[in-house]
Amino acid sequence: MLLWTPDQVRGDGFGVVEWRAAMTEPSRRHAVFGYLIAAIILIADQISKFWIIDLIQLPRRGQIELLPILNFTWVENRGVSLGMLTASSDTQRWLLVALTAAIACGVAYWIWREKRRWDVFALGLVLGGALGNIGDRIRFGYVADFIDLHFGDFQPFLVFNVADAAITVGVVILVLRAFLLRDTKQPAPDENDRAANGDE
Repeated sequence: MLLWTPDQVRGDGFGVVEWRAAMTEPSRRHAVFGYLIAAIILIADQISKFWIIDLIQLPRRGQIELLPILNFTWVENRGVSLGMLTASSDTQRWLLVALTAAIACGVAYWIWREKRRWDVFALGLVLGGALGNIGDRIRFGYVADFIDLHFGDFQPFLVFNVADAAITVGVVILVLRAFLLRDTKQPAPDENDRAANGDE
């Protein structure tokens, strides 16, 4: 199957280049948008950690009560979500860095290929959060968690940070959109339906 007609191709081949650029430009705009979201999340995460560690000095203070449902509680998370894949040695730490970096590269490539804006937005949240936590593991050997949301003795989440929140929101958006888009897809009409519509 030809991707372009002969009259689109000039002698120097520049018409093909223009055609391909026109086809990929919207996708690239979406990719830039996704990478911008990731950069915003990364910067916000790192600023919040600088504030918590260096200005408030939460590692020394341990815990600060803010509201009846919210504390700042210092936690050094040496694993990933829910304490899984805990790195108990320096070798395991760098293996975990390599694993999460590979996942981040996969998400970055997905952003480049994705054409749906809301999916790109969600992936940008995931990428920015992943990069923020990877930076912690490289610098400190652990992820700095400090947001402690609780309702009395009930704690709906483990202590988390801005990066964790961005990752969670991004994944929830992707899952919800996957279900919603699947449910709204209409089956393609069969040949009998098309014939019937053509006869009318």
